[in-house]
Amino acid sequence: MGLIVLLIVGGLIGWVASMIMRTDGQQGIFLNIVVGIVGAMLAGFLITPLIGGAPITSGVISIQSVVVSLLGAVVLLAIINLFRRGAVR
Repeated sequence: MGLIVLLIVGGLIGWVASMIMRTDGQQGIFLNIVVGIVGAMLAGFLITPLIGGAPITSGVISIQSVVVSLLGAVVLLAIINLFRRGAVR
């Protein structure tokens, strides 16, 4: 059940990150959600425990982990945007 919640939250974070980066129309919602899930998972696994939060696999969803996951999704979307177009917006 935790994995399903993680995917849903990651998808929502990917959607919000795509609106922040203004890539929601040009890359397609599916790519934005997938990149958001991957970015959120990477940030949740790697960065959240380093700053004293619970890792995303612990089943605890906190504001700290959601913010870090959102930042990870935004960064990964910026990197994808850089490789696709040659410039970050």
